[in-house]
Amino acid sequence: MDPFTLIAAATTAFNALKKGIEIGKDITSMGSQLGSWATAVADLDFIANKAASPPWYKSMSGSAQSEAIEIYAAKQQASAMRDELRTYIRLTGGENKWLEFLNIEAKVRKERADHEHRRAAMIEKIVSISLFVLFSTTALGLALFLFWFAWTNKA
Repeated sequence: MDPFTLIAAATTAFNALKKGIEIGKDITSMGSQLGSWATAVADLDFIANKAASPPWYKSMSGSAQSEAIEIYAAKQQASAMRDELRTYIRLTGGENKWLEFLNIEAKVRKERADHEHRRAAMIEKIVSISLFVLFSTTALGLALFLFWFAWTNKA
């Protein structure tokens, strides 16, 4: 996923959370919105960490700087959302509600992020292995062709 998609998902969930808090809903009754927001923010953190050490085939594309800027901007937006959410929750429910929110968020982020991150790591490993096999096969084929060509042109 790209940072823009993740921040759009986080913004949608954030707006639903904010609206629910404004009308007096309990934070525990907004689990799906909280889960969506926490997942988007966790995925944003994951791609930020992944961008710090990209796989070898991505480092050749040359788009690292633009990706870093996108990730930075999205992380700043997510941070601003968190600050605003903290203010809303503390004003409407006090410090205990904020701590409750943090506990729920941590639980949801961990559960969802673990699954998605394992999936992303598996896909990255499959792509790396596939590219290695492709390049190795191509190199072997080229070497065999050159050997055959040299052998047949000896005469």
